[in-house]
Amino acid sequence: MKKTSILFVCMGNICRSPTAEGVFRDKVNEAGLSSNVQIDSAGTHDYHIGKPPDRRAQEAALGRGYDLSGLRGRQVSARDFEEFDFVLAMDTDNLAILRQECPDHLRHKVRRFLSFSRRYRDLDVPDPYYGGGAGFEQVLDMVEDASEGLIEAIKRE
Repeated sequence: MKKTSILFVCMGNICRSPTAEGVFRDKVNEAGLSSNVQIDSAGTHDYHIGKPPDRRAQEAALGRGYDLSGLRGRQVSARDFEEFDFVLAMDTDNLAILRQECPDHLRHKVRRFLSFSRRYRDLDVPDPYYGGGAGFEQVLDMVEDASEGLIEAIKRE
């Protein structure tokens, strides 16, 4: 199996994309693929560089057994488009930013994470930052589902 690298991207890299990184890392480990998959997350904006995930995201994730405490925010760099096989946006707005920043010959790598979902028709993972705990639980539901679909896609390659 070839090595696959995945970058999850949201706006600030403190809610959705670190949740996706933590959940996907656990699912990859459970599938026995950790030596074949590189995982990271980043934000399209520089609001939270070096900061841990939002406390509410960490609490919701920990409630399901995912530890996000070691993750730190960073911003997407030009090098990411070269280094990662998949650059997965959490929503339409961040997808547009990534496509604008990505060199034309690498745009095939940029897509929405929920394109791997088996249950959700809306391809945007909603930003829970300004809402309550239910939003973080919804993000986890969506991320868990799309993570399983992404693992299936990686296995097929």
